[in-house]
Amino acid sequence: MIKNIKWLLMASLVIVSCNSDDEATVDPNSTDGTPLTAGSADFSKYVALGDSFAAGFSDNALFAEGQKNAYPNIIATQFALVGGGEFTTPFMADNIGGLLLNGNVINGVRLYFNGSTPVPVTGTPTTEVTNHLSGSFNNFGIPGAKSFHLIAPNYGNIAGLAASPATANPYFVRFSSSSSVSVLDDALAQNPTFFSLWIGGNDELGYATAGGDPLVNPLTPQATFDYAYNMIVSGLATNGRKGVIANLPSVTTLPHFHVIQYNQLTQANLTINGVNMISGLNAQLYGPLHNALAFLGQGDRINLLSTTGNNPMLMVDETLPNLATQLTAVLQGGGLDATTATVLGQVFGQARQTKSTDLIPLSASSRIGQLPSVAADGVASPVPSLLGQLGITFPLPDRYVLIPSEVAEIEAATEGYNATIEAAANTHGLALVNAKELMNQLNTIGITANNYTLTTTFVTGGMFSLDGIHPSPRGYALIANEFLKAINAKYGSNFKGVNVGTYRILYPKNPDNF
Repeated sequence: MIKNIKWLLMASLVIVSCNSDDEATVDPNSTDGTPLTAGSADFSKYVALGDSFAAGFSDNALFAEGQKNAYPNIIATQFALVGGGEFTTPFMADNIGGLLLNGNVINGVRLYFNGSTPVPVTGTPTTEVTNHLSGSFNNFGIPGAKSFHLIAPNYGNIAGLAASPATANPYFVRFSSSSSVSVLDDALAQNPTFFSLWIGGNDELGYATAGGDPLVNPLTPQATFDYAYNMIVSGLATNGRKGVIANLPSVTTLPHFHVIQYNQLTQANLTINGVNMISGLNAQLYGPLHNALAFLGQGDRINLLSTTGNNPMLMVDETLPNLATQLTAVLQGGGLDATTATVLGQVFGQARQTKSTDLIPLSASSRIGQLPSVAADGVASPVPSLLGQLGITFPLPDRYVLIPSEVAEIEAATEGYNATIEAAANTHGLALVNAKELMNQLNTIGITANNYTLTTTFVTGGMFSLDGIHPSPRGYALIANEFLKAINAKYGSNFKGVNVGTYRILYPKNPDNF
């Protein structure tokens, strides 16, 4: 009996010893607990190219704390666990955001949530474009950059900021190695061993946020995108260099396009000093316009305002037949004087009320109800006393509304760009992040990670910042993890990624609280 007890004791000690050894080999940073590995990739010199997402833009501005949470910076912390080298960033001078050019503010400060709505932080930017940063950098995320901008020479030439349109970018001006180089030139000069590339968003987003107005910001032609993108990837993938690239989400599904509703005008919006203005508007403007348009067989363009519920806004639809001449004649025939009839004909010849199929960019929110001006809106009212409120008595110009045909145009461009991106991934054997599918999930069921569910709901969804376009810190962490998953799948690494729950959703008002 004593002998059996001795054997049992020895067996127990062996088991405990084996368990202790197993626990010692578990790596908490890997997906499977085995030792962390880079797989077939070499992360010793990582460079990231892209636009504002790669830079860490958030809450409508670029600022230092936001840059720390950019997805390439988060990825670099994981690469460092398997021998990745230093990852340098051209940091902004403060956490206020915005830019100065020769002391003048050229880009505004970041937003914060005051409990009811996003508002700008107080303070003046201190990041001066002319204060050039020395040294080399790894993060080449350039806010505002389109695909072809990354290969454009002189994109860091400060003289190009005064051109119309500008041929340089103030963010790249701050840290380009010379005034004549391209972003790609500077990235390749680092002799990287691994790269990430996520570009093309602005090729479609600029057009979308401009309400589909090509005079404000045109879509990049497919041929131009193909040429630029393939040149960038070919340069980065020279000699079999490994990397990860990402396709593009449907930008019109971003929160930026779903905060302002087509029937945004509430009864309170149309009440001034306690007096509801709807009856007067119907009698003096909406009624005469509806009747005249009905006479012309277009009565559904503008209807009377409701005195009980929300109301649509007035807008210009450039796809409608311009009835300026006919409308003027009918209004004058109905008793209006020639001057007033002519003005109304010119202003409302292609006007209609917004519909549920229209998308209004969040940027329009600050202009609805305001006096139209050429500087802010590209158009001015001929009679401010009568037609002085955008969306209410004066139609919103094209730049503030995406109509269905423009949405379809953007979707087609996205599909074309993505075909080019996916072909490049296959041609060069690169890891590919399916950002389009990621956005689809966020818009439907949300994505749960580390016991937190992220959605596209504005302010509270956790994924996006207060500009409705750029991610929150937690959103950037999720994106970084998606890049790491793609890298794992392609190159055999086993990065677990970061805990998204350790990243905040909103930045505070006071920079000292970061």
